[in-house]
Amino acid sequence: MATNLAIDPELLERALAVGDEKTKKATVTKALEEYIQRRGQEKILESRGRFTWDPEFDYKESRRARDRRLGLTE
Repeated sequence: MATNLAIDPELLERALAVGDEKTKKATVTKALEEYIQRRGQEKILESRGRFTWDPEFDYKESRRARDRRLGLTE
């Protein structure tokens, strides 16, 4: 998908200088990927403390039951 963007040239040059990418397109793509990853990490951190821990939960048994249900075990 072709998109025309007005990107601050100084900002783009700085990104090219600090990154390992060879082209402007690759630099912008990498920057967007890192932006998405960072925002996802922030959402994970925001959820900290919102889940309860069940010390009795057996995750291995849960996986075995799932595998049996899906027919993945012999």
